[in-house]
Amino acid sequence: MNDLSRQSFLGADCDMVVTGTTAAIVGLCGGGSHVAQQLAHIGIGRFVLCDPDVVEGSNLNRMVGAVAGDAVLSRAKVDVIAERILAINPAAEIARCKGPWQEFSGELRGATSVFGCVDNYADRAQLETMCRRFLIPYIDIGMDVTEFGSGGFAISGQVIVSMPGRACMRCLGFLNDALLTAEAQRYGAAGGKPQVVWPNGVLASAAVGKFMSMILPWYGCGTGPAIMTEYDGNTGQLFASRRLLTLEGRRCAHFDGPDDLGDPFFRLLPGA
Repeated sequence: MNDLSRQSFLGADCDMVVTGTTAAIVGLCGGGSHVAQQLAHIGIGRFVLCDPDVVEGSNLNRMVGAVAGDAVLSRAKVDVIAERILAINPAAEIARCKGPWQEFSGELRGATSVFGCVDNYADRAQLETMCRRFLIPYIDIGMDVTEFGSGGFAISGQVIVSMPGRACMRCLGFLNDALLTAEAQRYGAAGGKPQVVWPNGVLASAAVGKFMSMILPWYGCGTGPAIMTEYDGNTGQLFASRRLLTLEGRRCAHFDGPDDLGDPFFRLLPGA
């Protein structure tokens, strides 16, 4: 059993809360591997790990816990991350979901929160919809590298918390039909997006901090962390998104009324 005494400032019942919490992570390479490792150190008691892929050599520049031998053997990412969690906390319970996450709604619906560490808008939109239907907080992590000027590059990213009664990713302007349509039209035409380990680590840490503030608000009363935090990787700054200024006092316009009450019979199939 892990000795969690040094995080007792999180509350008198800290140990009981973290061991009774279930964290689901969809996507286990860049950001997802960092999230899993940090939550294991914190002492989270149960994990739902979703990823259909195996480890490849191109993953080793950012996938925490993966080693060269995992790529040689084409080991499932779910197994590699499960081993990393159990090496830190042998008492953790882990549901290994080796396949499209849409096939595991039964496992996901029991999560305290779902971390979305995916690299496309379609999965983000579907994950958010599922979480809203099951009244589960959804934490989205993403980063991008954009070329500008003569050979220069900008690293950016964001962490978004979407939960019932609050703004969604469409309210924030992060998702819209035009983006989803454009992505669908160019599906398969582009290679892997540029990724490096340190932005994923920064964003994962911010996401884990937001998650912990939901289950153990150690700082007392208050509004809590911003629902959208942006990252400027060139200056190394995290800051509350300026998009939040336009949302003050507004309810979500996309998951409102009956849609924000949950649907216990909701089911999302792969490719839906």
